[in-house]
Amino acid sequence: MKQPPTQNSFMTISDLYEIYKSHPSVQTDTRQLQKGDLYFALKGPNFNGNEFAEKALTLGAAYSIVDEPINTTVELQERIILVEDVLTTLQALAKFHRQQFSIPFIAITGSNGKTTTKELVAAVLSSHYHTYITQGNLNNHIGVPLTILSIQKDAQFAIIEMGANHLHEIESYCSYTLPTHGLINNCGKAHLEGFGSEEGVKKGKGELYDFLRMNKGMAFVNSDLAYLVKMSEGISSIITYGVNTGSLQAISTDETSAQNNSTGLLQLKITHSFHNNLIHKIIKTQLVGDYNLPNVLAAISIGLHFVVPIEKIITAIETYTPTNSRSQLMEWNNNKVILDAYNANPSSMQLAIENFAKIKGNKKILCIGGMRELGKESQAEHQAIINLINTCTFEKVVLVGKEFENCQHSYTYFETSDAAKQWLHQQRFKDHFFLIKGSRGIQMEKLLAN
Repeated sequence: MKQPPTQNSFMTISDLYEIYKSHPSVQTDTRQLQKGDLYFALKGPNFNGNEFAEKALTLGAAYSIVDEPINTTVELQERIILVEDVLTTLQALAKFHRQQFSIPFIAITGSNGKTTTKELVAAVLSSHYHTYITQGNLNNHIGVPLTILSIQKDAQFAIIEMGANHLHEIESYCSYTLPTHGLINNCGKAHLEGFGSEEGVKKGKGELYDFLRMNKGMAFVNSDLAYLVKMSEGISSIITYGVNTGSLQAISTDETSAQNNSTGLLQLKITHSFHNNLIHKIIKTQLVGDYNLPNVLAAISIGLHFVVPIEKIITAIETYTPTNSRSQLMEWNNNKVILDAYNANPSSMQLAIENFAKIKGNKKILCIGGMRELGKESQAEHQAIINLINTCTFEKVVLVGKEFENCQHSYTYFETSDAAKQWLHQQRFKDHFFLIKGSRGIQMEKLLAN
């Protein structure tokens, strides 16, 4: 017979942490639950994790952490922990866990390329140290604390990616991540609907700098971007990098610049000082586009600061291959494809199109999906992208998504990626080069599906 839960006073975070130490694996989805996990019953607009708390226990969870009374058996009731709010408890537990470490915690944010930057930094640091990083796109108010709670005692470095689409979000992440080091790779036209303007983006991303400034942290700053130099003023310790400025400098080499090769893969020459000697190194990456140069420089700069041997840094950069539809260079049906369908905003779209236009070759096809979360600026920003395309020469241009519906253009248009896919497969292109890019919600990767 089921009994109502015992209404005890809420458990303290330190007491909950003692339970976590015995069961240091946290899950918020019963579909991915493993025996012995702690299940945190989160709520969302379309779900209530409390409804699955009992199921989690029957599946093998050690405890279910809930914020609503659960009517279950006396036996299962002993493994239910009632808290005031599950999400804030998860974040508080993450902060408590974070405070047990004295290692560098490196926070990375920005409008474009932050995930690629995170992966490059991770590749460099993990070549020499035991490093924990944000997995996939777990970079929000749930993913960040889950990442922190995944860090084990053997950690020497932690890299935390922070995504944001409104003000005070980065500030919140910093309150329980407590970063010692930080990097904002850029501030562009992303999430304008939430931030309101480009200045809002700078203010929102700049909350990372604010935390570092107040807590005597260190920032790695792309000094080619004057606004980042200005935003980072007052931070006690800054390391700079850039093409023309900074402690670490690099250029994209002419031998493999986009206009001189058929793939557009980035090759760069770095210049850095080692024991008062200037060292020059060539690095050949698997990344498409000169726009990835600052991302690579950020990783190298961090590696050098933390005394990763330069040869390990170079190997890590050269062997890193992008995945998950982030500027992936791939083969498809006897064609080459740059698949960049993970995300898009006006800034990243412009860079990708300009880079594609520079790549050597005539048989180039541009497939562009709509850009989401632009609010009242959406129409103007999509028309601006079309105006940019008008200045380039492509064999074919395909626009996908309702965002382009009312724009002025003469290109092939489809409302959905499914419709575009059907058309594309009927064309039977061969020996062409495609750029496929769009916001995640457009699902431009469908164009290549069988």
